[in-house]
Amino acid sequence: MKKLIAITLLSCAVLAAQAQDRKPAKPGQTYGEVITTKDAIDIAGLPALLEKNADKKVKTKIKAKVVDVCPKKGCWMNLYINDTTTAFVKMKDYGFFVPMDMIGKTVVLEGEAFEKVTSVNELRHYAEDAKKPQSEIDAITAPQKSIRFMANGIIVPE
Repeated sequence: MKKLIAITLLSCAVLAAQAQDRKPAKPGQTYGEVITTKDAIDIAGLPALLEKNADKKVKTKIKAKVVDVCPKKGCWMNLYINDTTTAFVKMKDYGFFVPMDMIGKTVVLEGEAFEKVTSVNELRHYAEDAKKPQSEIDAITAPQKSIRFMANGIIVPE
């Protein structure tokens, strides 16, 4: 009887946690610190801003379209910069997550932008998180320089 009760409670807890992680992203919804859309720059200007401030983290607020979200927890995102470049976003102190339906939405993020060389192991880890095919994971053989963003807060403006 005790095992049955324990299993039931555990099942309820798992279902409740999954339901909380899957709340849809609605206009006005914030994640992390509460921020506004005021003074956000278009992400297309971010590469030039980073070039001016080489080897430094730049505090900024950007507006961008989300192209990918970590399917496990929503603990990272990729943002569209242009046809050949995306920015990789992590949440500050792993303190908040975003829902999967954030893909395709335009968001405003506040935090620090910087450039980073990402190791092969880390690139493979992110590919595994994104449930890429093993052949694609195995094809990752060189480190990659990328634009990164550590988000303090995110808002869905529209």
